[in-house]
Amino acid sequence: MDTLLAVNNLSIRFRSREAGRLVVCDLSFSIGAGEVLGLVGESGSGKSVTALAILQLLDAAARVDGEIRFDGADLLKLSSEAMRRKRGRDIAMIFQEPMTSLNPVMTIGEQIAEAIRVHQPGLRRAQVKQAVLDSLDAVAMPDPSGRYKDYPHQFSGGQRQRILIAMALINRPRLLIADEPTTALDVTVQAQVLELLKDLQQQHGLAMLFISHDLAVVGQVASRMAVLRNGQIVETGSSSKLLTAPEHPYTKNLLAAVPTLRTDRSRPLAMVQ
Repeated sequence: MDTLLAVNNLSIRFRSREAGRLVVCDLSFSIGAGEVLGLVGESGSGKSVTALAILQLLDAAARVDGEIRFDGADLLKLSSEAMRRKRGRDIAMIFQEPMTSLNPVMTIGEQIAEAIRVHQPGLRRAQVKQAVLDSLDAVAMPDPSGRYKDYPHQFSGGQRQRILIAMALINRPRLLIADEPTTALDVTVQAQVLELLKDLQQQHGLAMLFISHDLAVVGQVASRMAVLRNGQIVETGSSSKLLTAPEHPYTKNLLAAVPTLRTDRSRPLAMVQ
């Protein structure tokens, strides 16, 4: 399997008046073409800032060192304009909260269409609209033509997440970064979105970086996992191995902290340390 994304010795520090705070330290991992890697860890472990660093979306307070190679080219050395051309075209991202990620005063049709026009400016209006309708149909949105002119508040949480997925995939990227894409959804809708992502990943041969604090959720999508703690990977391996026979104490604690139907409710859950 050819390596599509290679993160080498990535360190991220946020500058402050006193001293820089290191949030990611010498992080290294890779994703092959068509592979799904799950990046797992508790809140504050550095998952989301790593994703934002890949797309050069961190603000000026962040200092990023190391290498982030996509298809051989170091993204950290690209100009702002070159990186802008890659975002949405070669690498796309689904953000955590769909209601805050969507513009409340633009129709969903126009928001998805904007993603196409940025990277395919030569398309006619009718071609753009048809591409938007096709993308909404691909994510199983009911009545795409009837909902084209609706606004984000007129959709349920699960439907808004489908809109973000459609927007992310409209330009057929090679790498999709999914940052906690099911966090705000109930269990039933969460299962539907996970199944949708798996189907789309297989149909289009997407490579995916799937970020979550929930090992069980990641295990449904990713073939391989990396467990992140305090900005460092403490364990990596196949999803089946990490879910059934973890080796690192932190991974074991993460699994033990997840309640199941067999959990003794008279006792407190395990503490993640």
